[in-house]
Amino acid sequence: MAYHWQDHPVEVEGCFGCKVMGLQVNAGDAKRDIPEKKWQAELRAYEDARAQGIQPNGTSMAQIQAAHKASEALGKAYDGDTMPKAHQITDKVATTMKEVGLV
Repeated sequence: MAYHWQDHPVEVEGCFGCKVMGLQVNAGDAKRDIPEKKWQAELRAYEDARAQGIQPNGTSMAQIQAAHKASEALGKAYDGDTMPKAHQITDKVATTMKEVGLV
């Protein structure tokens, strides 16, 4: 892009190269820092769930809690790899899954 300024050293309206040279990159979520206490709590909760045979859809606290709730509704350990998303498993869905032999 250094050669761009050789063509025209002053910004030209409508020039894509000039527009690109003016872009600023935002770090977004990469810059976000999870507090250590929260990070450790989520890791412990995930480890506890896995120790009970539960496989959450992810490692966030919301996903872990949804997996626990789904396990209670199903009457067995929830498996995020083979079952619908945990937040979709209501008591009614669990009953239907049991009736058709999916659980």
